[in-house]
Amino acid sequence: MNKYLTGKYSFCIASLLAVFNIFVAASCNSEKRASSQESKSSQLRVALLTPGPISDQAWNQRAYEGLLRIRDSLGAQVSNVETTTPAQFEENFRAYGAKGFDLVFGHGSEFQDAASRVSREFPKTVYVTTGGNTAVGNAVGMEFAFEEGSYVAGMVAGALTKSNTIGCIGGTELPPVKRSFDAFADGAKAINPKVRVLVAYIGNWDDASAGREQAIAQIGRGADVIFGNADAAGLGIFQAARESKSVAVIGANADQAHVAPEVVIGSVVIDIPHAFLSVAREIRAGGFTPRVISFGTRSDVVRWVYNPALESRVPSSARAQVDSVTARIRLGTFSVRPRTSREP
Repeated sequence: MNKYLTGKYSFCIASLLAVFNIFVAASCNSEKRASSQESKSSQLRVALLTPGPISDQAWNQRAYEGLLRIRDSLGAQVSNVETTTPAQFEENFRAYGAKGFDLVFGHGSEFQDAASRVSREFPKTVYVTTGGNTAVGNAVGMEFAFEEGSYVAGMVAGALTKSNTIGCIGGTELPPVKRSFDAFADGAKAINPKVRVLVAYIGNWDDASAGREQAIAQIGRGADVIFGNADAAGLGIFQAARESKSVAVIGANADQAHVAPEVVIGSVVIDIPHAFLSVAREIRAGGFTPRVISFGTRSDVVRWVYNPALESRVPSSARAQVDSVTARIRLGTFSVRPRTSREP
């Protein structure tokens, strides 16, 4: 075969190989695009509605941390919005349902009615209301046995008080908050029968100035330990305690020792990120069963946490009793059943 033919054949073979490579590359790119689209469409989408700012260092911030944990652990697409009225609850629940989100949290029992109404329109979206106590279709409640940790906190307060007067200050009188204050009173009286418990509600969850005023009023009536469950408004309670220099505060929802380490004796903590992630994993796996989702001390989601810097102020005998009751709650041999026997 002469050189001309050899070169001609070589050129043809090279051309065919080039065409083949282009075809293979195009095919691979097409598969990659399809795979990418499939991955995007199968990505878990989770939204969060909060009734207050996620910077409150308490209830709402913990929920936002839960949303971020879902994003980081499961690679989910996430979104959050602050809502303040029932109309906004429904509007945002509906918007996320229309966008095809898989899971939407309404962070507070006040979201329960709106979730129930909107969920019927979007049966493929699971609506979870924290603090809720019902499960209807794809709208379910997530309840925390906050009263268990509150009872233990009451024991600490009952042992710590020198005036035999302690206080509770809440944002608004929501059922879970009221139950926790009742349990707090019971725990205090279990260790100190002489104690009296003052209870007040600010009327909102955002006004720190109003929280401070309520705390000053209770301090004026002799309270030397105050249990605050008021989100951003609770920051005013810490301020009043600092100013008094003789009052201890018990934090709520998050470990709040870092917020005011000189006055926070401990906190009733809810591990909301763990609870949120547990539900998201169920939904991603496709095995979610609609129900009221319950978390408490036995699941280590609700727990009492001391401020290490101030723990020694609590008598050792009281700390031993706290440890004993906590262990019994975990074993299921001690049940916290709060009663409404407290001074208004």
